[in-house]
Amino acid sequence: MNITTEEKKEIFAKFGKDAGDTGSSEAQVALFTERINRLTEHLREHKKDFSTRLGLLKLVGKRRRLLNYIMKKDIEAYRKLIAELGIRK
Repeated sequence: MNITTEEKKEIFAKFGKDAGDTGSSEAQVALFTERINRLTEHLREHKKDFSTRLGLLKLVGKRRRLLNYIMKKDIEAYRKLIAELGIRK
C-alpha cells in the first residue's frame, strides 16, 4: 500500500521541475494522486476501514487546495497537470 522510494523518485522526476524537486506543487499533487489511488484500491477490499477512509478524505482535501493554488497561479499548468494525472474537474 505504501509508495516505495523508487516510485517517488519516478513521480518527482516526471512532474517536478528537475529530478530532485520534491516541493513543487505539481510534484506534490502527483504524489498525492498516487497515494489516493492506492488508498482507494485498499478501501474497495476493506470496506469497514474507517480510519483509512478519514486519511483518504484528508489527502483529497490537501490535493484540492494545491490544485486551486496551481489554478490561480497558472491555468495552463493546471490544465496540463489534471490531463496527465487523469483528475476530473
